[in-house]
Formats: sequence, structure tokens, C-alpha cells
Amino acid sequence: MNVYAIRAIYLFELARTWRTLLQSIATPVISTSLYFVVFGSAIGARMEAMHGIPYGAFIIPGLIMMALLSESISNASFGIYMPRYSGTIYEVLSAPVSYVEIVIGYVGAAATKSLILGVIILITARLFVDYEIQHPLMMALFLVLTAVTFCLFGFIIGIWADGWEKLQIVPALIVTPLAFLGGSFYSIEMLPPLWQKITLFNPVVYLISGFRWSFYGVSDISVGISLAMILGFLALCLVAVWWIFKTGYRLKN
Repeated sequence: MNVYAIRAIYLFELARTWRTLLQSIATPVISTSLYFVVFGSAIGARMEAMHGIPYGAFIIPGLIMMALLSESISNASFGIYMPRYSGTIYEVLSAPVSYVEIVIGYVGAAATKSLILGVIILITARLFVDYEIQHPLMMALFLVLTAVTFCLFGFIIGIWADGWEKLQIVPALIVTPLAFLGGSFYSIEMLPPLWQKITLFNPVVYLISGFRWSFYGVSDISVGISLAMILGFLALCLVAVWWIFKTGYRLKN
């Protein structure tokens, strides 16, 4: 394992975050804080408690997960697309660095940015609403697994995209709607029976439900199933990344 190569890629990608601090950290934190103000403080005070949890506190896991999903995909996709766009990816591919080390460097840096953002949003939420974390270790596990999984997904999107506009297609048209419909702002038990069954085909439901369980000990879906779903998606992403480097898809041509 070439630790020096991983460290070089990792630190280079992290350095880009500090150069674009306003865009990388401040903007998503401010955007999420507005949700806390509007839905947590203003509207939440007039909403009934869900599963015995005040509405403002109930939506915190969903909002953190929404920000984590979008930023993980964005960080990882831009991180690998930029060297493809500029042509510097060929220097990386021709260097004595294995594909595993390349993925660890790029995905590790993107996941670190996402985790930093998630922690900042978690701390910021305390300014607006009170919440508790009943299972901190499981919360950390869900944060890390989600960040790594969707950074891998973003890495795949960054290789698939052949233009700047394609980097935004999947996050804007697929991931964001799925996050809004995945129980970020409500419990799926509030839906009619038919829509409850349809909602189970939304993978984001399992992420948010499991993450909410780590806070309050309540969930719409068994935490074991939630964990299995994210591990399954992680495995699919790993297989897709392996295939990309094995075939050289959009990397060597």
C-alpha cells in the first residue's frame, strides 16, 4: 500500500476545500440552518409531536442526512471529474499508484469533508432545537457508512459524466427528490397504506430511518434492515468502481 500516494491525493483534495470554504462548508450549513429556523422553530412549534418527539427535533436526522447525501455526491464527483476535465488524471493513472490507492485518496477526502459538514450541522442544530442522541456509536456508524457510500456513488458519477451539467443531473433530479420523499420531514406511518409500500422502494428511507433511530430510539423500519440496505448499496458501489478501473471506462479513452 503506497501510503505516500494516498496522503498526497487526500491532502490535495482537502486543500481545495479550504480554498473554497464558503462554497464547501458555509453554504450547506446556512441552507440547512434555514430549514431549522423555518420548519424547526416557526412551523415546528405548531406541529404535533411525532412518536413523542417534538417536530423540530424529529426532523434533525433527516436534514443532516439530506445535506450529507448531496454534499458527499457533489464533493466526490467534482473531485474526480476535475482532473478528467483538465487532463491531469492521466498523470495519476500513469504513476506507480494502484486503483485502490486512487479510490482511497479521492473518496477518503470527499468523505472527510462530508463528515466535517455533518458534525458542524449537528452542532448548529443545537442553536435552534434541543435533541438527544441515545446511540452515539450507531449514529457515528451511520454517518461514516453514508458518507463513504455516497462518496463512492459520487465518484462513479464523476467518471460517468462527460460535461459539467451531468454532474448535477443525478443529485438534482434523483437524490434530492428521494431525500424529500424519504421521511426527512415526516414519518412514513402518516402515509396511506399503499404509499407506505411504495415508499419502501426509496433507498433513502432506510438511511433516514436508521439514522433517526440512533437519535431517539424510534424508526419506521428496523435498524437492522436499514444497516443491511446501506451495506448492500456500499457493496454495489464497490463493484461498480472495480469494474470502471478494470475496463478503463471513460478513464483511458
